[in-house]
Amino acid sequence: MDLDEYFSTGPAHERPVFDAVMAALEPVGPVHVEPVSVGIFLKRAQTFAQLRPMTRWESLSFWLPREERHPLITRKVNRYGDRWWHVANVRDPTDVDDRLATWLAEAYHLAPE
Repeated sequence: MDLDEYFSTGPAHERPVFDAVMAALEPVGPVHVEPVSVGIFLKRAQTFAQLRPMTRWESLSFWLPREERHPLITRKVNRYGDRWWHVANVRDPTDVDDRLATWLAEAYHLAPE
């Protein structure tokens, strides 16, 4: 499935949030974008972040080596081994602030090439 096909059936907020996330990652390095039936996986050799459409927001999840707090991270942050799984509820592109962008960049660099 390509991106246009993926976005043709999604909620209106999905594409603008995706574009904001990709703009935040642009200076970091190449990102493999894999649209699947449940959302979009952002990868290097492995997935480092996911975007999943919800009714009123995009669920943006990513790994970090520690627990972080942010107003958009409303779900419990779960630890798996030496990594913490964070999920932010992103309603519009302006929610992708400097802190989220920095954490996405860090998650990118933690993923194998």
